[in-house]
Amino acid sequence: MQEHFLWIEDRKEKAGFIFWKRLLQQLCPDIKVESKTNNSELVKAVRNLKDTENRYIIVLDNSFDNLQVALEQKRLREYVEEKNNVALMNIVCFEYILLEFRKLIDWIYAPEDEFHIKRAGVIAAREKILDSIQSGDMDYKAIKEIIEYDKNIDEHNVEQIVAKILFDLTRNTGLEVSKGSIGDCWIKSCCDWKERAKDDICGLNYSKLSIYDKMKIIYEETCLKEQFSIAGLEVA
Repeated sequence: MQEHFLWIEDRKEKAGFIFWKRLLQQLCPDIKVESKTNNSELVKAVRNLKDTENRYIIVLDNSFDNLQVALEQKRLREYVEEKNNVALMNIVCFEYILLEFRKLIDWIYAPEDEFHIKRAGVIAAREKILDSIQSGDMDYKAIKEIIEYDKNIDEHNVEQIVAKILFDLTRNTGLEVSKGSIGDCWIKSCCDWKERAKDDICGLNYSKLSIYDKMKIIYEETCLKEQFSIAGLEVA
């Protein structure tokens, strides 16, 4: 019987691996998620792949303005094209999936949350960078709202700025995301966040979604739906 694997570059203890693992457990439970520890090792693993019986889905961060990553992406695409049982997802990074999630702000903040005002600059930067990437205009570093948000924008690539915006939007909430950790509210049913205080109220306070429902909505409301289709993945 053919097996299916998802190969990613994120280390097992990192937020990206935890997210992909939980996502696939809920939506495609037959797929095995495997870490290749970094992008170079992931590319090498695809190059050296001899197995022709099973199917492999590859996720390598497409940080398009990072020269090293762009070169790795180029090599990876060449190796993927040589194999009939390997598919490549085109995703900037796992943080981009959550940043572009259309219900992100509604989930993070309750309707009357003061963060809507306090974090208005970050919210504006999110909207602008998403508009830029989704329209194909990669010159996001010239956008006023992004420059105002990050004075050191020229020192960052798209993966770094996306991760920074996501962290600043989600910090001090149950949905906080950093490179090293992902909040319980992304990967557990409502409300299984053990550290939740009485005043920790998010936009999901009254809906109480299951972990499956959360992952299904994220899939439906992000690039994952298109990328899963391209990769031939069927959602449970």
